[in-house]
Amino acid sequence: MRKSGASLVIAWLLGSGAGFAQYSQGLAPGAADQQGPPSTAVPPQLADVTLEQRLDAQMPAGATFRDEDGRTVRLGDYFGAKPIVLTFVYFQCPMLCNQVMSDLTSALGVVKFDAARDYTVIAVSFDPRDTPEGARVKKAAFLERYKRPGTEDGWHYLTGDEANIRLVTEAAGFKYRFDAVTGQFAHAAGVLVLTPGGRISRVFYGLEYAPKALQFAIIESSDGKIGTPADKLLLYCFHYDPATGKYGLMTMRLVRLGAVATMAGLGAFMLVMWRRDRRQAAPTGRVSRGNRLPADD
Repeated sequence: MRKSGASLVIAWLLGSGAGFAQYSQGLAPGAADQQGPPSTAVPPQLADVTLEQRLDAQMPAGATFRDEDGRTVRLGDYFGAKPIVLTFVYFQCPMLCNQVMSDLTSALGVVKFDAARDYTVIAVSFDPRDTPEGARVKKAAFLERYKRPGTEDGWHYLTGDEANIRLVTEAAGFKYRFDAVTGQFAHAAGVLVLTPGGRISRVFYGLEYAPKALQFAIIESSDGKIGTPADKLLLYCFHYDPATGKYGLMTMRLVRLGAVATMAGLGAFMLVMWRRDRRQAAPTGRVSRGNRLPADD
């Protein structure tokens, strides 16, 4: 029994290798114990489906697409001013792509920065059959979910030909496989954050993107141009781990920050006490000019 590429991905994400073997081959329960791969093995159908970590790689500015209004654009048209939140989807995907965009939109809806003003969102379709009309429908649906009026210019849904799609997906380390029988794709799930110049700054894997992590990534990728001093102070206590694609609390930095705060508080307390002691030690009897005693003859 054949299954779609998207279904293969979902099965792999949610189940073990043995469960996947039963699912994809239509075996009776228990048969995979004798015939299936070990539970830690990657299914052969997904061996080359991944999202690699390519930090600091430059995305190709010259890659050409059409936006949701049918205009011809270059990827580099969105470089230069703001950090970019980039994801790869295709608009006819029955499951995973919708979940990626749904989770990303929900997370960005919590982030305090606004699309268009503070960052740009780009969804690149890796299906050359997708059209600007389909892109426009998807954009409208997720803008409604985002619920921030006036941010339409910060969201871009791009479609293109096979050559330009390959140009950007290979630069990003996004690898997928097309199933000619079902007409669907097996692909990974994830989100990239780019610097304003188009270099890969952060990669988040899977689904359910933490709003705090996305906010940190946008601040860092903006080269410090957005965010408050409090944001930057909080970011000092967290560190991005490329191996996991997550931010973790840096305990030693937190301890050092606490030590600095303690010393600053102690110094302020000592200064207040010193000034109070000086006031108490000052002479209390003062002679005004109006009551000055006559000078001795």
